[in-house]
Amino acid sequence: MQGSANLNLMIKAARKAGRSLVKDFREVENLQVSTKGPGDFVSKADREAERLIKEELLGGRPTYGWLGEETGGAAGADPTRRWIVDPLDGTTNFLHGMPHWAVSIALEHKGEIVSAVVYDPAKDEMFWAEKGSGCWLNDNRRLRVSGRRAMHEAVFATGVPFGAKSTLPAMLQDLARLMPATAGVRRWGAAALDLAYVAAGRFDGYWERELSAWDVAAGILLVKEAGGMVEGLRKGQDPLDGALIAGNDGLFDAFAGVIRG
Repeated sequence: MQGSANLNLMIKAARKAGRSLVKDFREVENLQVSTKGPGDFVSKADREAERLIKEELLGGRPTYGWLGEETGGAAGADPTRRWIVDPLDGTTNFLHGMPHWAVSIALEHKGEIVSAVVYDPAKDEMFWAEKGSGCWLNDNRRLRVSGRRAMHEAVFATGVPFGAKSTLPAMLQDLARLMPATAGVRRWGAAALDLAYVAAGRFDGYWERELSAWDVAAGILLVKEAGGMVEGLRKGQDPLDGALIAGNDGLFDAFAGVIRG
């Protein structure tokens, strides 16, 4: 696995957190769980994973800024660089014993994501990318988005709003327009992995609303470096704002046209 010193640090941190999470996942029924809001859970495992990642990343790069799901944001002495971290994307899957969740780490430089890691510990799949160097899986498998060009052959992924989220009516309208034209839509409950799967050609496209930067920062670079396209749900919107569309280049315009109505 050839990468920069920063990327190697990110991979080391992701694996360290992954080992901790797998240990807790095996004893998921014993986890102490509190609630942050309806349908939005946080566990001891989640907080411990972020602590381990933060310790590793800021230990190696103490001047960088930080944005984490559990501990929030903090400016660094270097204002141009920031870690963006989701220690456990797919928390609800994790807490229900479903092995589909991931550690997501991105490095932002001057407002642009330049390095990305999405690690699925349950399947031991490490998706990684650096700007200009392609997207890779584990040690040496280069990833490309799918080559499908027909909507009726394509499978798309999304996230269905839960709990107190307000965008369910819009999502139902999306589904009503999209599903008749496709081979299927999947809702697997982990945005970082949805984007990684687009990069790997497993999904042909993905869209979602009401996300946070830490959910998607790493995945955005994975898709772009795999030859795909990522845009905000509305034209001109920054995908890091939490509403985005991602897909292969051949289907993107048709897919985005359906979602944007």
